[in-house]
Amino acid sequence: MQRIFQSALAKRSLFLAVACLLLASCPAFAKDSRGKDPLFSLRHDGRVRTYLVHLPVSYSKDKAWPVVLVFHGGGGQGEKMASMTGFSRKADREGFIAVYPNGTGYWQNRFLTWNAGNCCAYAYEYRIDDVGFIRALIGQLKKDFSVDDRRVYATGISNGGMMSYRLACGLSDLIAAIGPVAGAQNIDCEPGQPVSVVILHGTADLYVRYKGGAPLRMADVLNPRVDRPVSEAVAFWVKQNRCGESPVKEKNGKVTVERYGGCTAGTAVTLYTLQDEGHTWPGGTKWALWADEPSREISATDVIWEFFKDHPRRN
Repeated sequence: MQRIFQSALAKRSLFLAVACLLLASCPAFAKDSRGKDPLFSLRHDGRVRTYLVHLPVSYSKDKAWPVVLVFHGGGGQGEKMASMTGFSRKADREGFIAVYPNGTGYWQNRFLTWNAGNCCAYAYEYRIDDVGFIRALIGQLKKDFSVDDRRVYATGISNGGMMSYRLACGLSDLIAAIGPVAGAQNIDCEPGQPVSVVILHGTADLYVRYKGGAPLRMADVLNPRVDRPVSEAVAFWVKQNRCGESPVKEKNGKVTVERYGGCTAGTAVTLYTLQDEGHTWPGGTKWALWADEPSREISATDVIWEFFKDHPRRN
């Protein structure tokens, strides 16, 4: 079954590449026959890994484009993440390439996870090299598209937010900024370069708790974990980026924003605390029927892109 799936992916990618060469108006890769963004693949660490690419409607190779890597949560997949966040629509309006990588799991396209260091499920249990996969993916994107090296960003929810933190640690030479939503930084690291960070987290999150601790919902019984508090991630990046210790605070309804400035190399650290909000993508859609209702106070997609736009890699 796996060989059949891999063969189909390879044939599909080859078909799309050839089709684009034959069509002068095709920017790089076309949408599939259903109008959906195509699924691409690359081989890393003995596995075929897949990802969706959404090119903005104005894309051309005449200039370099920012890239936003958008990571699904545990049990999710890239196509659903695109729908939940609306990042593809944002890419069309603002002019960047949105990429939705897929994690790994026991099935090819369901219940996928990321190895974020101490979580989650299949990817963690089998020690999948997801950092290496994303390094290879960024390299492939640079070959296939016109990419701005200084503007490669990562964001995600839950396990995908944890993966964003891990990439800031492990790929600080490539990633300019991260935007974890409802995630936790549960690993110790020493990034080689400063990385800008914007964090969004609800105080009523029972899956990845704002003040840290074991999950109160959907805990992984095979690989139990205790998440670190959001405050610890903020303190880590404030110190790492040599920011001022006292943030500028503002409150609007249920949203409190803390902005740390004066950081090295033009970086910044910003925390959005959503009072009484749960495990959601603010402004997006629910990730499951039983999930918390997303906040309508702000749009995570808008907030994260505005932050990314202002923080290219300058070193």
